[in-house]
Amino acid sequence: MVTIDEAEIMLEEIAEELPKEFYDKLNGGILLLPDIKMHPARRADDLYIMGEYNRNMDMGRYIVIYFGSFAQVFGHLNHDEFRAQLKRVLVHEFTHHIESLAGERGLEIKDAQNMRKYNERHERF
Repeated sequence: MVTIDEAEIMLEEIAEELPKEFYDKLNGGILLLPDIKMHPARRADDLYIMGEYNRNMDMGRYIVIYFGSFAQVFGHLNHDEFRAQLKRVLVHEFTHHIESLAGERGLEIKDAQNMRKYNERHERF
């Protein structure tokens, strides 16, 4: 299993691979927290938040990655597979950041569609 220290190193390596332009106005950077975060609209204990893009007046713009959620969902993966999931989530959150700067909401809409699909699956049972 990947430790939080190993995940931090992976996250730093992934972050260095991304274009510098991605970081425009991301004044709070990327945070790796040990927390497990459950989605507030979950129907069961099956919907974890892996990462979040945040923007507010006090803290500015920043990305949070929840290691505890990763450990719960992807803890069984080997290091390369875990790293791939970490990269997928980080790029997802950067997409929110870039869209926010551009005044776009495409990924927010896609996330809402995925949430509707999640709810539909739970309504069938």
